[in-house]
Order: sequence, then C-alpha cells, then structure tokens
Amino acid sequence: MTNQHPLSRRHFLAGMGASALAIPTLTNAFGQPIQSEAGQPGRKLGVALVGLGSYSKNQLAPALQQTKNCRLAGIVTGTPSKAEEWMKKYDIPKANVYDYKNFEQIADNKDIDVIYVVLPNSMHEEFVVRAAQAGKHVICEKPMAITPKACQNMIDACKKAGKQLAIGYRLHYEPFTQEVMRLGQQKVFGPIKFMESSDGFRIGDPTQWRMKKSMAGGGPLMDVGIYAIQGARYVTGEEPLSVTAQFSPKTEPQKFKDVEETLFWQFQFPSGAVCNSSTSYTAGVERLYASCQDGWFELSPAFGYGPLKGRTSKGPIEKPIVNHQASHMDGVCKDLLDGKQLPAHITGEEGIRDVRLLQAIYRAAETGRKIDLKA
Repeated sequence: MTNQHPLSRRHFLAGMGASALAIPTLTNAFGQPIQSEAGQPGRKLGVALVGLGSYSKNQLAPALQQTKNCRLAGIVTGTPSKAEEWMKKYDIPKANVYDYKNFEQIADNKDIDVIYVVLPNSMHEEFVVRAAQAGKHVICEKPMAITPKACQNMIDACKKAGKQLAIGYRLHYEPFTQEVMRLGQQKVFGPIKFMESSDGFRIGDPTQWRMKKSMAGGGPLMDVGIYAIQGARYVTGEEPLSVTAQFSPKTEPQKFKDVEETLFWQFQFPSGAVCNSSTSYTAGVERLYASCQDGWFELSPAFGYGPLKGRTSKGPIEKPIVNHQASHMDGVCKDLLDGKQLPAHITGEEGIRDVRLLQAIYRAAETGRKIDLKA
C-alpha cells in the first residue's frame, strides 16, 4: 500500500475532478478498447437497481428522478410484490424487471447500461461479476466486499469485460466534503496534527442482515465505520502507516452475539497526523474533525445523507446543499457518457484499499497489536 492517497489534490480540487482524468482510449486487461457510451447527445444512461431494500427505496430511486445523466430503467428483485409496486410507481416496463435467477438475460437489454448492486455485502462479488459478464458498467455499494480477494475478483471481471466499476462513494461528490478535502490536502490551516473521524448509530431490528457476520462481514465497522476510514484518508490525502484498535465490552451481548457492538481505532499517517476513530451500533456519533497547526475545521454531521454542516476556526463553511446520491450517479454516468475513465478515488481500486484497512482494524482489535500497513 502506497502512502499517497489516490484522491490527491491533483485529482480532486477541480470540483468533481472527473474530467481531468480523461484519456483518449480506454483499454481493458487484454489491451482491448473499453466500450464508450458517448455519441448520443442528450442521452441518459439506463440504471438497473439490484436489490430493492431501504437504500434503493428511500434514497437511490428518488434520486434517479432528479438526475441529468441517468434514469431508473430497470430493477432486479426476488420479491414479486416489490416488482409490481415499483413497476407502477416508476413506470418500469415488465421487460426491464428481472429476478436473481434470470439476471443474465439483462445482457440482451439495450435499455440498461449500468447495474447498481445494492445487496448485502456478502453478495456484492457475485452480482458485480455477473453484471460485468452481462456487458454492463457497474456501481457497487460500499463496502466493496468482505475480503480483498473478492474485491480483486470484481475488478478483474470488469476489466475482462471492458466495463467500468464504481463504488458508492457518494460523499466524493458532495460540496462540504469536497471543501474539507481541500482544507486538509492543501494545508489551508497548516499541517494536520490530530483528527477525529467517527460514525455510529443505534441499530434497530436485531434480525436484519447487518447483524449477521456471514452476510455483513462484521458489525458497525463494515457498515458506517468505513465512512470514518474514508474521512481520515481523504482529509489527509494520505494512506495510514499503522493502526491499533480495541473492541468495547458488549453491553448487549445477546443482541451482538455475532458482530462487534462498538470499536475504536487509531491511524498514524506519514505526515505525523494521528486520527482517533470510533464506530458503534449502540451510540450515535457523526463527526469529522481536524486540528491543524494554525486552526481547525470540522463537519458535524459529517457522513449522513444530509444536509451536512461544517465550520472552521475562521467561521462557518457555506456550501450548496445537494442530493448526494443524484450527484454521485450523475458524476459517474457523465464520465461514462463522455467515454472517460472514472476517477481513481471512486473505483474498485479505492474500494479494495478500504477493505484491506477494515480487515487490518479487525486484526489489530483481535490481537491487541499495532498492525503495520506499509507492506
């Protein structure tokens, strides 16, 4: 793992940053051209959502009613009643409705360009690979997968198919987040000395898939803890050198018999910055704070669906409020329409970095040792 974060000043500070990464011809792992979606002015890419749970229902589908570069074109669900409900609500033709068994037939559907995988973490690998083999670009929710090996299989499948893979890092397209990236990476208040990056909430239904290790890969760290990891990385613009971590005692052992309840960890960065983080399924916290040599800045709330709120030692951060999911999907689909390479900070390569860090945090907590991340 390199020390320089892929979301560098050079890549990000031009706003969305995607256009700066355009290259004349994209090639896959075999040197063959990646298929472009360019050439049809005014066209919107058709997006099919795989999995119609709460995130698809409450966030992605409504956001796709606000997007400029893409539209809700299809759905994949194993529940017939959901299919009927969505067809009526969003005027989706029956030909664009699939279940998990006939999913491969989506390859023949010219109305669908992008598959958005919104399933439990353990299912990401299978459906990203199947989507790529069906000849579609893919967006996959975070965390990318449970293991780095699964992430690599997903990356390889998309490269082999000549299709692009994006991870659901919506905050990379959100103005308040972009501003703290700028403040940290450009050292506007001098070098960062100390950070706090934490995200947690009190979870409800104890029977949901997020509470099953086989499906989620872990507890709050795999769910919202990844936001805290991302925050530390994109504010410093660096990759951590080492990590220590600690599980908290379980206050509800029966409820949390399969996953952690609360977890703390500490990153050390090449610049000397230290970040203290926590994530929890029993306590609410949502803060991204950086203390610098000549001042400080923070977002609180920092990671939710918005609106986010920020301030610095010089006053409030004033930025436009946007729909996170619409901005993210529009940004990804604009690059696909233009035939451009997606920016590195939202691709599978970024996703696998986070999964490696998730696994390192668990190892540090389980062993009580500092884990060297430089290898």
